[in-house]
Amino acid sequence: MLAGVTAATLAVMTHIPSPAEELRLVDAELYRLDARRAQLLARRGWLLSQLQPVRPLPAAVPPRPEATGPGVQNVLLVLGGVLLTLAAAAFTVVSWGHLGITGRAVVLGAVTAVALAVPVPLLKRGLRSTAESVAGLGLALTVLDAYALYAAALTEADATGYAAGATAVLAAVWAAYGLLLPRVTGRPLLLPVPAAVGVAQLPMVLLAVAVGADASGIAAALLVTAAADTALALRAVSGPARIPAVAGAYGLGGWGALTAGGLVWTATGPAAAAPAAGLLLLSTGIALAGAWAPHTGTARGNATVAGLLAVAALGAVPRSVVSDGWVVPVHLAWGIALLAPLGVARIPEAVRRGLGRASGVVQALAVVAALPAVAVALLGPLGAPLRVWSGVPGDARAAVTADLPWPPASGTAALVLAAVAAVLVSAVREPLWRPRALDTATVLVWAAVLVLPPVLRLPYAAALAVLVLTTAALAAWRRLLPMVLALVTSVVAGLLSLAAEPATLTVFALLTAVFAVGARRPLPVAATAAYATALLCATGAALDRQPSHLAPLVLLVPVAAALWAARTAGATRLTAEVSGGIAALVAVGLAVPDAPMLALALALTGVIVAGTAVRPDRRPAGQVAAALFVLAAWVRLAAWEVSVPEAYALPVAFPALVVGVLRRRRDPRTSSWTAYGPGLAAGLLPSLVAAWGDAHWQRPLLLGAGALLVTLSGARHHLRAPLLLGGSVLALVALHELAPYLVQVAGALPRWAPPALAGLLLLALGATYEQRLRDVRRARETLGRMN
Repeated sequence: MLAGVTAATLAVMTHIPSPAEELRLVDAELYRLDARRAQLLARRGWLLSQLQPVRPLPAAVPPRPEATGPGVQNVLLVLGGVLLTLAAAAFTVVSWGHLGITGRAVVLGAVTAVALAVPVPLLKRGLRSTAESVAGLGLALTVLDAYALYAAALTEADATGYAAGATAVLAAVWAAYGLLLPRVTGRPLLLPVPAAVGVAQLPMVLLAVAVGADASGIAAALLVTAAADTALALRAVSGPARIPAVAGAYGLGGWGALTAGGLVWTATGPAAAAPAAGLLLLSTGIALAGAWAPHTGTARGNATVAGLLAVAALGAVPRSVVSDGWVVPVHLAWGIALLAPLGVARIPEAVRRGLGRASGVVQALAVVAALPAVAVALLGPLGAPLRVWSGVPGDARAAVTADLPWPPASGTAALVLAAVAAVLVSAVREPLWRPRALDTATVLVWAAVLVLPPVLRLPYAAALAVLVLTTAALAAWRRLLPMVLALVTSVVAGLLSLAAEPATLTVFALLTAVFAVGARRPLPVAATAAYATALLCATGAALDRQPSHLAPLVLLVPVAAALWAARTAGATRLTAEVSGGIAALVAVGLAVPDAPMLALALALTGVIVAGTAVRPDRRPAGQVAAALFVLAAWVRLAAWEVSVPEAYALPVAFPALVVGVLRRRRDPRTSSWTAYGPGLAAGLLPSLVAAWGDAHWQRPLLLGAGALLVTLSGARHHLRAPLLLGGSVLALVALHELAPYLVQVAGALPRWAPPALAGLLLLALGATYEQRLRDVRRARETLGRMN
C-alpha cells in the first residue's frame, strides 16, 4: 500500500496529469484502500476469536422430579388402603344381607385376619410402607367387625353403651397388635399404637353418657381420660403414641376443667361446690404432673395453669358460703399462698416460676376487680363545681356518688389493694424489679387510702381529713411519683370540699400550706399558687364580694410568686413566674365586667411585672409592664368615656420617646427609626387621622405645630425618622387646611386651565431636568448621611 502511495506521489510530482487522469488515479487508490481495510477487519475478527477461551456447551440436565419415589409409594399405598376400606364398608353395609350367619362370620373374619396377618411377612421382607397400609386396612376392618356384630346380634343393646365397650375393646386389640408385631417381626409399625391411643379417648366419655351421668360425671370421665393420657405421655417421652396422648391430655383435660369451672360458678351451696372443687383439684394434679415431669417444654405454662386451677378449686367452697364482697379476697388469699413454694429448692424451677406467674395473674385480677371503686372515688367529685356550697353530704360515699353509682361488691376493695401492695413489697427482691415493685405498691396503697372513706362510709369531715393528710404525706416524700399522687389527691379533696363553705375555706387553706412547705420544687410551687388563688376567690365569695372586686385580692398570688421567683432559680423560678402569670390572668378575668376595676387590675399587674423586670435576666418583662400600663390607662379613659384620641396616644408616645432617648444615649449607633419611630408614630398618626375628620381649627393647629417642631428637631440633629415623619405629617396637615381653598380655586378656573398648568409644569421640568436630577441626588445623599 505504501509503495502504491509513493508511486502515485512521484507520478504527481514528476508529471502533472489532466483532471480526468487525476480522477482515475484517485479512484484507483480509494479502491485499493477499501480492499485492504476489508482484509484487516477479517484478520482482526479471527484474532479475537482465537484469544477468547473455549466454553464447552452445557450438558443436558435432566428435569427435576416433582415427586420423590417414597412419596409416590406412600400416596399409592394410602390410596389403595382407602379404596379397600371403602369396598369393605360397602360390602358390609350393602351386601351383608345376601349371606347367612356362617358366611358373614367367615368372610369378615377371614378378611380381617388376612389383613392383620399380611404385615408380618411384609415387615420381615422390609416392605414397611406396604405393611403400614395393609395394617391400616386391618384396623378399619375391625371397626366394621364391631359394627357388623352390633347390627347382626346386638340390635337390642344400647347404642352408646355398646360403642363405649366396642371402643375399649378396639383400643386394647389395636394396642396389643401394635406391641406384639415387633416381637414377631423385629420391626414395629407406626399406626396401631397411636390409633389405639386415639380410640381410647372415647370409652369413658361414652360410658358416662350411656349411664346418664350429669355434667359432673361427664367432667369426671373427661378428666380421668386426660389423667391416663398424661401418664402415657410422660412415660412415652418419644414415639408415635406421645402425640395423640398429649393431644388427648390437653383437649379432654381442658374440656373437663372448663366444665368443672362452670359447675363451680353456678354452685349455690357447699354441697354443689365440693364435687366441682374436687374435679378442679383433679385437673390441677394433671397439669402439675405435666409441669413436674422432666423434659417437658411446656412445664412453666402447665405450672401456671395448675396454679390457677388450684386457686379456683380451693376457693370454690368458700365462695358458695361468703357474701359477694368477699369472693375476691378469698381467691386472692389462695393466690398469694401460691408464692409459698417459691423458696423450696426441691421443686423444679419451671414449676416455681409457673406458680409465681399464676399468683401474679390472680393478684392482677383482684386489682382489676377493685378498680371500679377507685374510679368512682376519683371521678365522682368531678360534678361538685355544679353544686358549690349546696350542703354537707351524709357521708363519704354520698359525696362521691352524687353523679355515679357505687359499684356492687366493692366493700373489700381497699383490703385487696393493700394486700397486693404488701405482697409486692415483701416478695419482689430482685434489684432490677424492686424499684418498679415499690412504685406499683405506692400507687396501690394510695388507691386503697383513696377508696377507704367511701367503702367505710366515713363522715364527710373525716373523709376530707383523710384526703388532706394523705396529700401531706405524699407531698413530704420528695419523689416525682408521690408528688403526682399528692396533686391528684388534693384535687379530689378540693372538689369534695366545695359542698360546704367552711370545708372549702379550710381545705384550700390546708392544701396551700401543705404545698408551700415544699415550694423548692416546680410542682409544689404550681400547686401552691393554684390553691392560694382558689382560697382567695373562696374567701371573697364567703365575704359576699362581687367577683370583679376580688381581682386586687387575687393579685396577692402574683406578688408572692414574683417575690419567691427572685429567691429561686431554674425550673422552680420559671414555674413560679408562670403560675403567677396565670393567677394574674384570673384576676384580670374577674375584673372584666367592671371597667374601673379592670384598669386597676391591669395597673397593679403592670407594677408586679415591672418589679420583675428589675432583675437583669428579666429585662424584656419591662415591655410587658409598659403594655399593661398603657392598657390600664386606656381602660380608665374608656371608663371615663373619653373619646379624644390624644388621651390614648400621648400616654404611649411620651414613654416610648423617653425609652428611645435612653437607648440612644446608651448606644449611639441605634437607628432613629428604632429609637424614636414608635413614639413619634404613636403620637402623631392618631391625631393626623382625627384631624382629617375634624371641622375645627384647634387640633390641626396644634398637630401642625408639633409636627413642625419634630421636623426642625430632626433637621437640627440630622435624624431621619423625626425629619420624615414630622415633615410628612406637617405636609398632610397643611394640605388638609388648604383643601377648601384649592377646591374653590379649582372651581373658579376654566376647564382648560388645569391641562395648561400641567403642560407648563412639564415644560419647566424638562428644561431643568438635569438640575432637578442633581438636586434629587443631593437630597438623597443628605438623607443618607442622617441617622
